[in-house]
Order: sequence, then C-alpha cells, then structure tokens
Amino acid sequence: MTRSLTVAVVASLLLLMHAQPAAAADSPVGSWVKKTEAGKPAMTLEIEQWSPGKAKLTWHIPKANMELTLVTALDGSFAPLLMGGKPSGETMSIKIVDKLHTATIVKMNSKPFGTSKATFSPDYKTMTVENDFAESLGGNTAGKTTEVWTRK
Repeated sequence: MTRSLTVAVVASLLLLMHAQPAAAADSPVGSWVKKTEAGKPAMTLEIEQWSPGKAKLTWHIPKANMELTLVTALDGSFAPLLMGGKPSGETMSIKIVDKLHTATIVKMNSKPFGTSKATFSPDYKTMTVENDFAESLGGNTAGKTTEVWTRK
C-alpha cells in the first residue's frame, strides 16, 4: 500500500478549521487536489468542519482504492489516521500556528518519523506542504519534499 506522508503536511495545513464552512473562501474547508508527479497516485482531500476546535480530513487515493481519515482537535494532540475506517498505526499531531500556517508531527506505531508544515495562500486557493521524513514509512519517502494542493 502506498500513501503519501504529504497527507500529514496537508493535515497540518488543514488545522486552520477555525473558520466557518460557509466561508470556504476564508478557510481551508472544501475539496483540494494534489498536483501529481510521475508515478505518484492522484489524491484529493476533503476538509470539513467537525465541531468547534476540530476538523475532519479525508484523503481519497483512487489508484490505490484507499481512503484515509483523520479527526483532529487542531491543538497539537495526537490523533489516529484511519485507513478504511480502521487504525493504520500512524498518528498525527496538527497544530495551528496562525490563520495561514499549520505544523504537523507524524508517528508510526508511536515512533516519530516526520514533520510537515503547511501554508495556505491568503485567498485559500493553494496550499503548499513541506514534508521532512527521517524514514520511509507509511508510503512516504524519506527526505524533504514539497507538495502543492489546489482548491477544486
């Protein structure tokens, strides 16, 4: 199974869920598409308001027939990343830095293996995620990568 730890970075950016869903132009709430690279599966991300102070993130990876879900408090606490509704062994800590930035720590089986920083454009039309993974785990490549997501 392949999945991108970029998801972690994206999750980090999605922590900006403080805005109301009706104001999607002023928040990350909505549908996002990751620009693809050769050999990488196309991915979409749905960001929903879960409740005050929480967000629900769902990544769809059609080529792998995979769905990943994370419900986060956006306060830096760790939450499980579910694959097809079941724990994957991966957890993420997403913290809102400010209105346009999030920071994420990713663990696999309680062992930290990567970080992500997400930046939303002021108009919330693009999200750039910078990943830094110490190991190749959970379908993620070790090293530094940058992902660009655009709003659908």
